[in-house]
Amino acid sequence: MMTSKQIRQAFIDFFVDRQHTHVPSSTSVPNDDPTLMFTNAGMNQFKDVFLGVGSRPYSRAVDTQKCIRVSGKHNDLEEVGRDGYHHTFFEMLGNWSFGDYFKKEAIAWAWQLLTEVYGFEKDRLHATVFEGDEADGLGRDDEAVELWRSVTDIDPAHIHMCSKKDNFWEMGATGPCGPNSEIHIDMTPDKSGRDLVNKDDPRVVELWNLVFMQFNRGPDGKLTPLPARHIDTGAGLERICRVLQGVDSNYDTDLFTPILEQIGRLTGKKYSARFDSQVDTAFRVIADHIRMLTVSITDGARPSNEGRGYVLRRILRRAARFGRQYLDASEPFIYQLVPAVAEVLGPAFPDVPGSVQRVMDIVRDEEASFGRTLDRGMKLFFDAVETTKTANERLISGSVAFRLYDEAGFPVDLTRQMAEENGLSVDEAEFERLMQEKRQRDRAATKGRMAGMQAFDVQLPATDDRDKWSKLAGDGKLLGWALQGKFIAEGRLDEAGGEAGLVLDRTCFYPEAGGQVGDVGLISSATGTFAVDDTQKVGDAVVHVGKVTEGWFEPNQPCQLHVEGIRQQTARHHTATHLLHWALHKVVGEHAAQKGSLVDPERLRFDFEHNQPLTAHETAEVERLVNVRIAEDVPVSWREMPYGEAKELPGLQALFGEKYGDVVRMVEIGEGLSRELCGGTHLDRTGQAGAFLIVGEEAIGKGIRRITALAGEAAVAHMQKTRDIVSQVAGELRCSPDDIPVRIRNLQEQVQTLKKQLAKGASQDLKGATDELLDTAEKIGGAAVITGELPNADPARLREALDVLRSKAGSAAILVGTKVDEGKVLLLSAMTEDLVKKGLHAGNLIKQVAGIVGGRGGGKPDMAQAGGSEPDKLDEAIAAARKAIVEKLSS
Repeated sequence: MMTSKQIRQAFIDFFVDRQHTHVPSSTSVPNDDPTLMFTNAGMNQFKDVFLGVGSRPYSRAVDTQKCIRVSGKHNDLEEVGRDGYHHTFFEMLGNWSFGDYFKKEAIAWAWQLLTEVYGFEKDRLHATVFEGDEADGLGRDDEAVELWRSVTDIDPAHIHMCSKKDNFWEMGATGPCGPNSEIHIDMTPDKSGRDLVNKDDPRVVELWNLVFMQFNRGPDGKLTPLPARHIDTGAGLERICRVLQGVDSNYDTDLFTPILEQIGRLTGKKYSARFDSQVDTAFRVIADHIRMLTVSITDGARPSNEGRGYVLRRILRRAARFGRQYLDASEPFIYQLVPAVAEVLGPAFPDVPGSVQRVMDIVRDEEASFGRTLDRGMKLFFDAVETTKTANERLISGSVAFRLYDEAGFPVDLTRQMAEENGLSVDEAEFERLMQEKRQRDRAATKGRMAGMQAFDVQLPATDDRDKWSKLAGDGKLLGWALQGKFIAEGRLDEAGGEAGLVLDRTCFYPEAGGQVGDVGLISSATGTFAVDDTQKVGDAVVHVGKVTEGWFEPNQPCQLHVEGIRQQTARHHTATHLLHWALHKVVGEHAAQKGSLVDPERLRFDFEHNQPLTAHETAEVERLVNVRIAEDVPVSWREMPYGEAKELPGLQALFGEKYGDVVRMVEIGEGLSRELCGGTHLDRTGQAGAFLIVGEEAIGKGIRRITALAGEAAVAHMQKTRDIVSQVAGELRCSPDDIPVRIRNLQEQVQTLKKQLAKGASQDLKGATDELLDTAEKIGGAAVITGELPNADPARLREALDVLRSKAGSAAILVGTKVDEGKVLLLSAMTEDLVKKGLHAGNLIKQVAGIVGGRGGGKPDMAQAGGSEPDKLDEAIAAARKAIVEKLSS
């Protein structure tokens, strides 16, 4: 039996022997392509070649690509765990031709590999071919049919004509496309699955898709031939392993069994490979999801509340729910599966084993966080199930689904699946209405100017932006403009059009990328002026975001472009960022790898791996080293080179998780002092950076620190401001700047002395007030009803006062309030043990009255507290609490 490692290598070796270049997988997190949340196909890294705006030094390629499908039209999430062949993460084996060979070789080699190398039974294989589409004016692919008959010995009865839906591949609404031919395998015992081809039946599944890329679909929906014809294929490794290893499910292959076995060890459960068992479904879901999480986090993604980060959070929470509900896993355990994933995937993706501890830390923290709300969410859900079934309804309300999402972090697909497991469904229309209201509120509070500029109905035309590194002025032809999610290439754009994004055939503006903000400036034509406030990259287009300030613009106009003066100050911060990275390695160690950055005219921000704050000495030493290199005024240079050659350079730094092409731009400071792959703008010499100053250092996540620093004019302005503040403070303290620390220490000692004196007086005031409340308390059935206002004091001292009241009263129900500083109010409630047994509950009482003072809170039956923001309503809250206590004691 072939192992997955052998199967993968056999594929690569087969095509290398046929003059294909073996290329590495691109990252699963395509940071340079805003049209993709995750890499979902092997062709993604070659999209520029298919669009005709990029090239490679080879015309044939082979790879195994990390693919994730959890969103958009390629979304397999709902099927994961329910069957044996859908996954969120999978490996796609692929071979490629860029204007070289076409259908004949693709079909012949696919057949040869499957039948001669892998040894598939020929009479189990079926081929599907495009039957044509009248709307697109395309006839059936007779060429492919003839080739299947002439260059292979497939049974002609196993060639199937299928519709556009199944056999015409498209990248999106626009762009490269073409007919495809799929190879399916019949795994029915008697080979009788001919009629099950393309019917989504687990007994007859697709193994390999051969795409014949030969058209481009334009914005008008029409097809035009591409300048060159390409081959783009994708074969699922997991499915091939299933067949060659003779098992009934992808999960029974050696790609999953080590992970499933580890789940069993950690939970004490046993996997029996049944598809009618929720326990076994949970095993499969968790095994699949931890693979996706491990790969995506390794490639730089992190769980969060938006974008791809929210997808990761969704996936992890889905896995955690299955573990809690069906495997009785009450504590975090999923993170302990990461080493098993690394062991399985390490041979193909060596970056995964190197990231095990970091991935484990992130998954464990996220798992623990969700665990704290999971039980509350499950209770809310099952209460809703009971209410729905009691009312003889079958639909859980959208408001419940929204509360589960908003309060307990349950994605709606998780609620949907739980509902289905209980024979119910979710009112998703109501949920979506509530979500839309939330989005509108969020959008109103969002200041991000580019929030709506990344999604378009059509592919934007490409922009030549090679001048962005060297020029501040240039010429270009206006192709059209992006406006409200549409690309417009006709008519006029004037001041009434509002904010829009001009797209030209070429530009010298730098689009935001690699942590560097986009340029600002002016674009002018014979008829108008356009103020550029931001520059963004959308696909292969550069979008100049701003407004027409004078006149109007129309497509095909010649335009003049002028970048305004922030570029040089941004370049200072970018070059200083590279020096900072180098200095951190010198001072704290090579582990201080870059995890993110931002450079703009005002500052630089640099995120790096480190588990503890920098000491004052380390901060000073990093700052000193950067300033020394600036003073040396060494040259800053860049050159383009093959990625393989760049990787061999000593000391090269590359941003973890970033996708690099075959030709990269390497920025070098001095003679090997700092070498980084970088697409940003830089100085010519380090001396142009001026002064360098670190102004902040903080934690932004587990094991991730952030430095904020200034260079050039920004650093000088900060030092001048600091000098002025120091001078002002020295004047107020009537001392020299050097004596400020001593004077502040003396003042702090005086303040502490005064605080002790005030606390002593406040304690006496608090004692007097509590004694008065006790003396005037009403008795009901032997229990004291103690309510009223107390003087402001430390919350701990107030709780002590309530303990004293309970002790002295013997039996008491208490609610007191106090007005604290800055217009706030604090409520505290306490109950003696005998009243708790009778049903009185301090936490419930607090919840009942906290809203009156604009607050919320709760607590245990015997002690609770709440904060509020409306102190003028304190008397009303106390009166309401007193009434509630009296009613409870009198009932």
